[in-house]
Amino acid sequence: MTGSGSLSSGLRALRPAAFGADPGGERMARIRRSPHFKDGVFQNPGGTARTRPSGSTLDFAKVFFDRETRPRRSPHGTVPVHATTLADLARPPATGLRLTWMGHSSVLAEIDGQRVLFDPVWGERCSPFPFAGPKRLHPVPLPLAALGPVDVVVISHDHYDHLDMPTIKALAGTDTLFAVPLGVGAHLEQWGVSEGRLRELDWHEATKVGGLTLTAAPARHFCGRGLRNTQHTLWASWAVAGAEHRIYHSGDTGYFEGFKDIGADHGPFDATMIQVGAFSEFWPDIHMTPEEGMRAHLDLQGGRPSGVLLPIHWATFNLAPHAWSDPGEGTLAAARAADAHIALPRPGEPFEPTAETVPSQPWWRGVAHAPAGGWPQAVTEAAVRTAAGSAARAQAGTAGDVPAGTAEDEGDPETVPAG
Repeated sequence: MTGSGSLSSGLRALRPAAFGADPGGERMARIRRSPHFKDGVFQNPGGTARTRPSGSTLDFAKVFFDRETRPRRSPHGTVPVHATTLADLARPPATGLRLTWMGHSSVLAEIDGQRVLFDPVWGERCSPFPFAGPKRLHPVPLPLAALGPVDVVVISHDHYDHLDMPTIKALAGTDTLFAVPLGVGAHLEQWGVSEGRLRELDWHEATKVGGLTLTAAPARHFCGRGLRNTQHTLWASWAVAGAEHRIYHSGDTGYFEGFKDIGADHGPFDATMIQVGAFSEFWPDIHMTPEEGMRAHLDLQGGRPSGVLLPIHWATFNLAPHAWSDPGEGTLAAARAADAHIALPRPGEPFEPTAETVPSQPWWRGVAHAPAGGWPQAVTEAAVRTAAGSAARAQAGTAGDVPAGTAEDEGDPETVPAG
């Protein structure tokens, strides 16, 4: 018995700090009371979602390691990161709403006098280990310390490309609050965030920060950081409402009908930040394609192409078999088809969604491998039309209808090493 206890203690000592902590005590009791927790795990809306690659391992390996397509999953040159400065962010947004996409799903939202930081990942790799796992395709646009004070950090779920231990530890030294899905607070407390600074929410619960209301909304995904995926931490999308503006961050999610309910309850939104990258036919239930992302955006807006869609969850980490540029190109095509308004900022480029114009050029084409036959038409009416025009059309009633990483710089962090 003594030997068994020593072995157990030794294994715990070898556990990487980045694995975080499992919920326990009153936190676990609250999880068990959740209406979304059943049979020992959190349940997805719309039924069971496949959280591991479908098909055979051999089929997936053939696609993932194909010599012809693999080079297209990374830029062939330097990604044109916008040189954001503290001075850029120190000036209040003229419209009261400004978004700065930092790459992947990290977005600084300045909304009605408050500053909200979504899914901040400043680490070099989205992995529990500093020597392995997907690493950045571009540097962070500016140091975390140069971001200035943040009122609240919002986390969508606990996968490594959304919840980064070094970043959280750095933010733990500030006085910012943290809004997180139920159970995720255990990780943050392990890394130095005090319980009093946590706002830990189940779906449909809300918290107030300054003049903002932050609501955790459903998403169709999964969770896990350690060697075991216990499904004891929740995943969420987020609706944020201020006195004048409303925004939405999808986190990671497959498409589901619940977007319509979220839009009816909390929209319409001035801007939606929608996951459009790291999609694959091998995991269709937990990530959206650009076309599905546009469909979600329209659902959130009551079926009308109003507001601005900012595509997220792409261009920073190589997490799927598709070409590096596919999420951007797919979003352009989806916007054209839906006559919708999208923003295409470079990483670090601030923009105001309700201003007359927003960034609209396919900046990635200069460093991405061109498809056979060349690039489609670069600029579309849907991508460049003004927010005022979008609003006018909306008022007129225009209806819109991975396995564990095996290479040093590749692999799905959501299954590294969560089994």
